[in-house]
Amino acid sequence: MNSPAARAAFRRSFDFGNRELTKWFPGHMAKGLKKMQASLKNVDCIIEVHDARIPLSGRNPVFEEALGVRPHLLVLNKLDLADLTNKQKILSQLEQQGIQNILFTDCLRERDVNVKKIVPAVTELIQKSDRFHRAENLEYCLMVIGVPNVGKSSLINAMRRMYLRKGKASRVGGEPGVTRAVLTKIQVCERPLIYLLDTPGVFSPRIGSLEVGMKLALCGTILDHLVGEEVIADYLLFTLNKQQKFDYVEQYQLGEPCDDLPTVLKQIAIKLGKTQKVKAITGVGNVNILMPNYSAAAYDFIRTFRKGELGKIMLD
Repeated sequence: MNSPAARAAFRRSFDFGNRELTKWFPGHMAKGLKKMQASLKNVDCIIEVHDARIPLSGRNPVFEEALGVRPHLLVLNKLDLADLTNKQKILSQLEQQGIQNILFTDCLRERDVNVKKIVPAVTELIQKSDRFHRAENLEYCLMVIGVPNVGKSSLINAMRRMYLRKGKASRVGGEPGVTRAVLTKIQVCERPLIYLLDTPGVFSPRIGSLEVGMKLALCGTILDHLVGEEVIADYLLFTLNKQQKFDYVEQYQLGEPCDDLPTVLKQIAIKLGKTQKVKAITGVGNVNILMPNYSAAAYDFIRTFRKGELGKIMLD
């Protein structure tokens, strides 16, 4: 299957079907955007956090419309999971969209050197800007925004570790939507005195296309059950094969790359011992047979990818 001829049999495109994008947008996100707008008068700079694996996909256009002309820093987090071979190309594409101030971070790392660059970057941005009625305030207030589950709370906690030697102030979860309400101010730095407002991840119900929606789902910014774990697993398999990232073959002892999801999930289920007894009706009565648990296998395949154990990837 590693031969060029065999790879030619892989799918060239993914069948997204006729899925309903609007169902992927939880109601509490729309409320969050209104709360964020109400808090804006107290904000000096906006830090937008996004997943480094999808630097161009799913960044919410509503943020720009709704949050006005405040200084803006884009933090592309989960650097450890992203294949940045074409980093310069990505930066120039973002610059074409008018985004000049960009940092790559890995906020779960104990002392990420790039987190250290955030305070000098925002301080410079704020000092260059017109602070309107906040000019007399000696403290700086930042708002952290982004789509769900890209590491906003992890960034706040990393900054507190870095500058205050303090622990968690923001709850962190591997599921989108853990931060539900706009939180009170959280101090992240002493000199200069900087506070952050943590916000719920908010993204537009107009995701744009099913492909963008699927990339967001694969990175865990949409709750899996809204899209379907086996659908996400199939898109993951398609993407890994398309990019010739075959770490999954060794991870699950498949022997060779494969483009058929049921075959892959069956092998994953067997390797993990994820089987379930199912009653089969036969001519001689009911018989219990062992079936692979495809849902559990899909769940493991997706989680293993999200932990970076199937190699680094770039989805844009």
